[in-house]
Amino acid sequence: MAKQHVSTTLNGERVEFLCETDQTLLDVLRNSLNMTGTKEGCATGDCGACTVRLNDTMVCACLVLGVEAQDKSIETIEGMARGEQLHPLQQKILEHAALQCGICTPGILIAAKTLLERNPDPTETEVRYWLAGNLCRCTGYNKIIEAVMDAAREMRGA
Repeated sequence: MAKQHVSTTLNGERVEFLCETDQTLLDVLRNSLNMTGTKEGCATGDCGACTVRLNDTMVCACLVLGVEAQDKSIETIEGMARGEQLHPLQQKILEHAALQCGICTPGILIAAKTLLERNPDPTETEVRYWLAGNLCRCTGYNKIIEAVMDAAREMRGA
């Protein structure tokens, strides 16, 4: 099978890579582009661990082919922080101890960031609904929800 040349934007930087036509975006990110923050949980699109943004739309990277990234913008967990400065969501996840094993955390952060960009003042129910596609086997979700709500307040200056 011939490899395809793909040119895309990854976390604001132009990148190019070669991939098989049946290779997932998750595999390309982790194995070709060394973006190992995006995790594989289920490989079937059910857990949300591999959530990234493709042209500002949340997708499960395990269900998208790498070739589909051609001329698109990809945002991963590695693009959230600005240098050493954590994004407020990342900081609140740490402050609230809202993580354990960490497999789900990158996908949850991408989903929460997307929510807060669209709705800076969500209710708890809205946060729970928005994160429903991200499964966590360790935390029980309460600390995650509290961290997102706290980050929203901080980001709004409340």
